[in-house]
Amino acid sequence: MTTPQDIEKPIIPEFEEYIRQGEPEQKVKASLWQTAIGLQAVDGLQTSEYLRETARRNIEGEITLDEAHELIHGYYQKRAAHDEPTNEDEAEADRASSNIARILASQTLAFNTNGLIALHRRIFEGVFKHAGQLRTYDITKKEWVLHDDTVNYLNWEDLRRALDYEIEQERAFSYADLSNDTVVEHVSDFVSRLWQIHPFGEGNTRTTAVFTILYLRSIGFDVSNDLFANHAWYFRNALVRANYKNARLGVDYSPQYLERFFRNLLLGEQWDLRSRYLYINPPAEWQTQPNLAPEQVTRTSTRTSTEQVPEQVPEQVIQQTPANQTDPNLYGELQKQLVVAIGFEKLGIKEMLTILHLRHRPNFIEYHLRPAVNAGLVAPLYPNNLNHPRQKYLLTVKGMMLFNQLTK
Repeated sequence: MTTPQDIEKPIIPEFEEYIRQGEPEQKVKASLWQTAIGLQAVDGLQTSEYLRETARRNIEGEITLDEAHELIHGYYQKRAAHDEPTNEDEAEADRASSNIARILASQTLAFNTNGLIALHRRIFEGVFKHAGQLRTYDITKKEWVLHDDTVNYLNWEDLRRALDYEIEQERAFSYADLSNDTVVEHVSDFVSRLWQIHPFGEGNTRTTAVFTILYLRSIGFDVSNDLFANHAWYFRNALVRANYKNARLGVDYSPQYLERFFRNLLLGEQWDLRSRYLYINPPAEWQTQPNLAPEQVTRTSTRTSTEQVPEQVPEQVIQQTPANQTDPNLYGELQKQLVVAIGFEKLGIKEMLTILHLRHRPNFIEYHLRPAVNAGLVAPLYPNNLNHPRQKYLLTVKGMMLFNQLTK
């Protein structure tokens, strides 16, 4: 089972040549255009040959970015004035690409609700009549990865209040002294919640992507355009899966796919970002999303990881345990659930949340993890630094004996 929308590849290969081998200024311009054009894939749009040729002229230094913008918008104004037939999808993609290239070049952002609304207006000026306007109706959208089901988007009456809340919460958040894993989880969660609001009638994912790039750069992250250029369709589908739950189908919120996008973006990891791995109830060959980075540690695991484990296992993991302390009746159901979830693995908190289909981290720590640690069933790899960036949890000997009892 394949679909053209599942194929993730550079949108304009010749621009890749500028990025790899061009002069420094050419590399910057090519990256801007590559991203602006690539983002159109989130709505299945492709730009015209005229747009790509105009972009090439800008990259080569024949015309400025502003001149390229005027040429593209003037091209469609002339066609309309002479009643010439126009491919409306190409026209939308061309105009939006031109606008996005200029926005990314300026690197200016007002990090508030009005700034997000203004960004939508700037991206879709000359494209949508409702550019820069919050929607005044509720929406649904058929999604390929959901078998044409829809995410539940926010009702239109609460859009501004929700935007104000999410952006202010993010403004007050501190990234100081956080592990890489926590940073990725937080960024993914913020972007996911912002996107789920879906404040505009059209163009929400493109606006979210540009807003994310500008925001991350404004707070000091070295964000490359390449992932958004080449994997925009995956980015959209990862946002969909992070915000979709269907108890009847056994599908829970799945933020791990979006986190893998940001792990590639922020940490340089190499997850295979093809949308086939996000398809709900996929065929067998699509069920495991591979990490393309070489393994640094060889171990028996159903997950691929590039993280190193410490050379020595904590002492409490290898302690001897009386057999009568492995009676399942001695422990609560939540402790037993966690023991079965960990099994032979070494897992981080986010991985355990995913396996247990949980979302609320504080409740998980309070009612699952801490009681299991206190009971001597589970131990951290770094007991003297619980916030270690490579912190994982594994079963103690007692925990492993209980696991064997529970899985007989």
